[in-house]
Amino acid sequence: MAIIKTNSLTKYYGKIRGIENVDLEVREGEIFGFIGPNGAGKSTTIRTLLNFIFPTSGSATVFGLDIVRHSREIRARVGYLPGEVNYYDDMTAGELLAYSARFYNKDCSKRIRELTELFDLDPEKKIHSLSLGNKKKVAIIQCLLHEPRLLILDEPTSGLDPLMQRHFFEILQEENKKGVTVFFSSHVLSEVERLCHRVAIIKNGRILRLEEMDRLRGSQFLKVTLTMKDPASAPPDVPGIIHSEQDNGTWRLLFNGDINQLVQELARYELLRLHLEEPPLEEVFMHYYEKEESR
Repeated sequence: MAIIKTNSLTKYYGKIRGIENVDLEVREGEIFGFIGPNGAGKSTTIRTLLNFIFPTSGSATVFGLDIVRHSREIRARVGYLPGEVNYYDDMTAGELLAYSARFYNKDCSKRIRELTELFDLDPEKKIHSLSLGNKKKVAIIQCLLHEPRLLILDEPTSGLDPLMQRHFFEILQEENKKGVTVFFSSHVLSEVERLCHRVAIIKNGRILRLEEMDRLRGSQFLKVTLTMKDPASAPPDVPGIIHSEQDNGTWRLLFNGDINQLVQELARYELLRLHLEEPPLEEVFMHYYEKEESR
C-alpha cells in the first residue's frame, strides 16, 4: 500500500521552479530517503504534501487522501518535523508539549513523559533558555507524541550532537519496527545510507533517480586509484569509466563496468601503485548530479 503517492506534482513560485513533475510512491512500513543538496526542492515537496503551500499542478495523496481536500485529516495522522523550528519563548518545554498534545483527540501525557526521559530533556526549562540542540529535541518529541503512523522529517538532525543523532536514529528504527512509515529528507548522504530502504534523488526540483538502497550499494561501482610510472600517461580507456581526474601522475576513477576489461586495460601500463575499493555512497550520488548537469 502506498502511504504517499504523487503524480506529476509541481510547484512554481511565480516563474521560479520549486518542484516539477515529481512522481513518488512511499510504501507502508518503509524508511524512505529523500536526498538532495540544499535548494533541491525537498522542503517544497514536503510543504506541498502537507498543504502548507498549494500545488501549481499535479496531485498527491497521503493515506489515500487528497492533500488539498483532506489536509486537516492528513495532518492529524502525521508527525511532522520541520527543518527550522520557532516556538513561544516564554513557555516551558513541558507547557509547549502539553499545548501541542491538545490538538489531538487522545491523552498524550504518558508518551510525553517517556519521550522527555528518552531525550534527556528538562520540561521545566523555558524555551528561550534552550540550546539549539534542545529546541530540536522539543521538535522531535512534538512530532512523536501522538504516535503517528507516518513521520515526515525535514533535515531532522541539524542541531543535534553526534551522540543524540545516534539515539534519534535508534528511536526511528524502533518506531519503524512498530509499523511506522518514515519519510526522511536530508542532504547528509551518510544518514540516508544508514537508515533508509529506498531513496529518491532530487535536484533542481526534479527527481533524478529512485532506487532500492541495497541495489545502489551493490551497483558494482569501484573507486580506482592508480599511480603510473610515467606521469604523462593517458588514462585507461575502457567502457565503464564514468569519471576521472588526475593529480601528478595519480589517476582517480569512478568505474561501473566489467572488472575483467578494466584489468586487461591496466595490464598495458607500468604501474607504481593500484588501489581498488568500494566508493562511499556520496560519490555514487555525485555521479548522478554531475550526469544531470551535463545534460
